[in-house]
Amino acid sequence: SLDAVDQTITYVFAVEILLKLVVYRLQFFRRGWNWFDFIVIGVSLIPGTQAFGVLRALRVLRILRLLHIVPMMRRITEALMKALPGMGAIFAVLALITYVAAVMATNMYGNTENEEVTELFGDLPRSAYSLFQVMTMDGWRFEVVQKVIDDGNPYAWMFFLIFIFIASFAILNLFIALIVDSLAAEQQAIIEEGLDEIEGELEGELMTAEKERAAVLSAIQEMRSEIAALRASVEAQSK
Repeated sequence: SLDAVDQTITYVFAVEILLKLVVYRLQFFRRGWNWFDFIVIGVSLIPGTQAFGVLRALRVLRILRLLHIVPMMRRITEALMKALPGMGAIFAVLALITYVAAVMATNMYGNTENEEVTELFGDLPRSAYSLFQVMTMDGWRFEVVQKVIDDGNPYAWMFFLIFIFIASFAILNLFIALIVDSLAAEQQAIIEEGLDEIEGELEGELMTAEKERAAVLSAIQEMRSEIAALRASVEAQSK
């Protein structure tokens, strides 16, 4: 049954973790992926009681082990992890732009008797939420912008188009550029690592060839010495 297969896979993973602990000992915990495996397998071994039902549900995380088993998936994941600091900075810029736009929208469109517009831009939190909807472009025209225009703001579309251009196009494209750059850097690091390995192998082969050459030259020198000694011996006997 599926339960038997599930338990078998769990035990196989558990044995793998134990073998790694035996071999690497404390070095095992120096890698983040090993921590991930240890926690996921530990959760999988928790008895299936009601108290631990939520933790047992986390067993599905075992499939994420593919992220470091499959080389290509591991590279993509590592690139995304390295891009997190830059993504945080972009999130901060996006939040700042949204805050400024929310303040402006509240001041420009919030002071109205139209209840629909007040629900959208009556205060700062509502304005921020409405602008987030505009940024995602989910019903932004008829559910947000058109209501503001109908409330006596015929040029409101200019404000929202500028916000969409900055938040949806410019900022979100920065995320894509950052991830692509991180992937390119990861690929470059892999290439450089491969080149270093090839260079090391070539240096080893050159050193081996140099040693063999030195050994051959030494053997030739010894042969010359022996030939010279034999020649001298023959000449001495002939005299």
